Amino acid sequence: MGKIRRILIIILLLAALASGVLVAVDYIGKMKEAKEYEKLAEIVQTTDQAGAAEGSTEEKEDDGEEAYVSPIDFDKLAEMNSETVGWIKIPDTPIDYPIVQTGNNDKYLHTDFEGRESAGGSIYLDFESSSDMKGKNNILYGHHMKNGSMFKALVKYKDREYFESHPYFTIYTPEEEIRLKIISAYYGEADPEARRTRFQSQEAFDEFVNHMISLCPYAVKLEGRVESLYTLITCSYEFDDARTFVFAVPADKEGNIIYSEAGDEAEAQ
Repeated sequence: MGKIRRILIIILLLAALASGVLVAVDYIGKMKEAKEYEKLAEIVQTTDQAGAAEGSTEEKEDDGEEAYVSPIDFDKLAEMNSETVGWIKIPDTPIDYPIVQTGNNDKYLHTDFEGRESAGGSIYLDFESSSDMKGKNNILYGHHMKNGSMFKALVKYKDREYFESHPYFTIYTPEEEIRLKIISAYYGEADPEARRTRFQSQEAFDEFVNHMISLCPYAVKLEGRVESLYTLITCSYEFDDARTFVFAVPADKEGNIIYSEAGDEAEAQ
């Protein structure tokens, strides 16, 4: 019996060791992926906001307006991945990533920006959202990684104090800088309604926006109509198949929500 017990103990120790090695390898791999994205951010961010503003004075649009000069080198990004559509940056978080889009919502679940197999995948735009991110509901997905990378930081917005003290973030595209103000955040089931991108009328879109606001007890109260909604989604762990949703709308340079007086519109994407 003693010999059998010793053998069992050795087997258990070896199993524990193997499990520990696998966990360590997985952790190291995910940390490496996070470092690769950090390196990418350093490579393609050509200037800070002040520098971008100064650079824009060198070019003028036909109407005399200063031309937009992005602080992100989208030409370089396009060389690396032709499916690049933007860049998202949320202050005081690790969220500083390229945005990609393809013809389905599966490819970038486990494929990084450079096309390699990856547990963390990429930040990607829903294939039914407008690629210029000027559609009615512009939906972005990202994994909730234990090492804090990708979209894990979104779960912080479930805390009211954090929500109210960190209301702004920015999405850059090759054509413009989209300043955004967060108006609602909550966790719930993986709701297909949140993926809705087409609306028969402005009223239908208004109802959709109001519904998404109603699910957050500390949501920002809108004082008028908005033309676009930006929906950020990541996994959450309150229960099986839970998701954290963060909703934002365009804001001006002073941080004020941009309202629209638009009437009924045809079906829009």
